[in-house]
Amino acid sequence: MIEAEVHQQLRAFLREQREPHWAHHLTMARLVARALRLGRSALIQTGTTTGFPAPYRLSYLLPLLLWKGPVLLVTPERLHQPLLRVELPRLQQWIAQPKPIQVGDRWPQGTFEGILLTTPESWLRDRFYHEGRFPQGISTVMDGVDDLETWTRQVLTSHLPATEWDSLMLAIPSQMDAIRDIRVGLTRAIFHRPANPYECYLMDDPERSLLQDLHQLAKGSQAMVPPPWQLLFEQLQQSHRLTWATIHRSQGTFSLHSSPTEVGSFLDPLWLTQPTVLIGSALDLETEATIYRQTVGLGDLTCLKFSPDRQDAIVQLYQPDGMPMPNTPQFQTSLLKELRYLLSHAPQGPAVVLVGDTPLRSQVGSVLAAEFGSRVQVERTSLDEYSILVCGWEFWQTHQQALPTPTCIAIATLPIPSLEHPLVAGRVNYYKKNRQDWFRLYLLPTALMELQRAISPIRDAQGLVALLDSRVLHRSYGQQVLAALSPFARISYLETPWDEDTLGA
Repeated sequence: MIEAEVHQQLRAFLREQREPHWAHHLTMARLVARALRLGRSALIQTGTTTGFPAPYRLSYLLPLLLWKGPVLLVTPERLHQPLLRVELPRLQQWIAQPKPIQVGDRWPQGTFEGILLTTPESWLRDRFYHEGRFPQGISTVMDGVDDLETWTRQVLTSHLPATEWDSLMLAIPSQMDAIRDIRVGLTRAIFHRPANPYECYLMDDPERSLLQDLHQLAKGSQAMVPPPWQLLFEQLQQSHRLTWATIHRSQGTFSLHSSPTEVGSFLDPLWLTQPTVLIGSALDLETEATIYRQTVGLGDLTCLKFSPDRQDAIVQLYQPDGMPMPNTPQFQTSLLKELRYLLSHAPQGPAVVLVGDTPLRSQVGSVLAAEFGSRVQVERTSLDEYSILVCGWEFWQTHQQALPTPTCIAIATLPIPSLEHPLVAGRVNYYKKNRQDWFRLYLLPTALMELQRAISPIRDAQGLVALLDSRVLHRSYGQQVLAALSPFARISYLETPWDEDTLGA
């Protein structure tokens, strides 16, 4: 069987290459081989980073190369060159019969029994819009599915830029004045909303009514409505979608967008068209990944979860006593005090301060820069070994693989999506309407996944994580947060000061 061949080949390869030890190489490789042989889908949580390099990647690449049939490998585009230049060539040299490998946004013509490497966007777009570029029934492996919900939402989101109003007026010249009046009414309604840091606003009943008037006007004109407008009008009739505007204040214009409130119902039919092995880092606290599977529409399949090694991947967890709750006026003062103490006593090396709130992030950056000088960088990628990076969660998630590995990560507040964000509020309202637990099914899982991904780069270095959000101590979900951070060694104070020559450099 292929499981035995994969086991023998991978074990011999690891010994020959003297690869860094990852305890689960052989177990994961056998599971992937078994999934290919039986045509049964599987979900694997590796418990490690999904960037490059990633210790687990050999465990699925070798089974794909040894499998006799064709395989579709779906990974983010940033991983394509490392896979093609590093990982796949050295494995190809190892095995007796190298397998053909291609990259593309469609299945090769003719008989192809190799590996096709493509992006999640290409594969999802083909499946959702029935473009016929990838045949059904091909064994598929998806790497990095921590972002599967985000990928899906991006593909299913439609965008209508401000310039499309001109296209609509040119398409229906007889209604140009009426279209212009509706546009003025929408602009006035949107720009009169209270300002928010996100510069986006859900369409409420008054704005939706104006868009419906525009739809009726377009229907009655008997003209050829431009496709972007046709799509928007169709989506306005769907109750399970969010429609919102992003504003461009300097130009006095806005763009319209529409996306689904949930993606599980869209993804559910996709898993029936081929066996799929989905690989992610930390998708769910449970091995069965119940909440994650519900979110992405996965039914019954084999689930496997690897935990970080309790000796090699442990982090030092610092939680100061007496921190005020984040929603109190005293929080900012206490946060800055703790950050000064932490940055003056943390292990030498780059430090990251994660602050989700945009105004608070700017204030923290300014205060720390006044004390630590040019070492403090706010959401910048040019860092050195003494830099202190102050950034938001999205920035860190996007750039952490390209930045120096920090020795310390300070977390101001948990990455629970803010209800002040209009799109978060819209999704929460969807859960409420369906009488579902919006915190347990949406906000908390999102925060736990983000938290685990954020600290994964420092696990190998057994770095320091400072958790300054006291809700972990006082809320019922605190134990789940600590479980997501495990394994850790709790410390109550810091003993290692910075070298005096580097302070204030």
